[in-house]
Amino acid sequence: MAAQRVLVALFDGVQSLDVTGPVEVFAGAEQARPGSYTIRTGSVGGGAVTTSSGLRITPDEDLTGDPTGAPGADVLVVPGGTGTRAGDPRLVAWLRAAAPGANRVASVCTGAFLLAEAGLLDGRRATTHWRHAGALARRFPRVTVDTEPIFVRDGDVWTSAGVTAGIDLALAVVEADHGRDIALTIARHLVMFVRRPGGQRQFSAQLAAQVAARDPLREVQRHIAEHPAGDLRVDALARLANLSPRQFSRAFTAEVGTPPGRYVDRVRLETARRHLEDGAYVEDTARACGYGTGEAMRRAFVRTLGVTPTDYKERFTCT
Repeated sequence: MAAQRVLVALFDGVQSLDVTGPVEVFAGAEQARPGSYTIRTGSVGGGAVTTSSGLRITPDEDLTGDPTGAPGADVLVVPGGTGTRAGDPRLVAWLRAAAPGANRVASVCTGAFLLAEAGLLDGRRATTHWRHAGALARRFPRVTVDTEPIFVRDGDVWTSAGVTAGIDLALAVVEADHGRDIALTIARHLVMFVRRPGGQRQFSAQLAAQVAARDPLREVQRHIAEHPAGDLRVDALARLANLSPRQFSRAFTAEVGTPPGRYVDRVRLETARRHLEDGAYVEDTARACGYGTGEAMRRAFVRTLGVTPTDYKERFTCT
């Protein structure tokens, strides 16, 4: 396979990790398998850009230097950052012209706004950072915005959630191009899992929920996280909070934003996933996380994640 050209678009206000994260992945693939990728960066006009953190980056080329856009680009990466809030019309116009010449177009975080402005997400499913998903949906009603996944692939257009999700997206691209072994090699070098599944939620159970305002309810949240195999029925949790089961359910739901039973389910599932990712056996994980049996955990995994615990461990564990 000929080396594939990765082109990263730069602009003032770009998020530096949105750039360097995917670049490190593709560079790692090139090191592991020479001739895999060539990586270039470009800006409108070819001048240096200032990232949202103040870091200066000098691009390799002028995006507008070739009137035909991005000929030969296999992967066109559009990062996010504060510079997407009022996207440079010249960059948007270039993206509109360049995208047809690229085999794949990928955005990181709020880079999805630039793709949407260029009309590249019309009629497609896409994602972005959870904080900006609502704004993306309101501004671009022809885009189907999915707020939960860390990345989405719709045909030849890929979009990802906030910042580090761009690394997951890039690993998925490398895995699609060169197989799991190369992606695993890169992930180990970066000290991370091979990649999180695209459908994984942007939030952990604790981040998705609110922190309770009252100390007794916060103590219940801590207890659930530390004792997933314990008695986490509503009656038992209500006793910890010194409330009646009815009072507890109402207060917990109001302050945390989700009913206690559903919160327990999410924490148990998340804990089980961490155990499997660390190499634990399925039956041991089921007992440690309060499922009791492997079959009960299998049903929970299939219902929520669409994969069995065994498949999850095999596909997403770095061993």
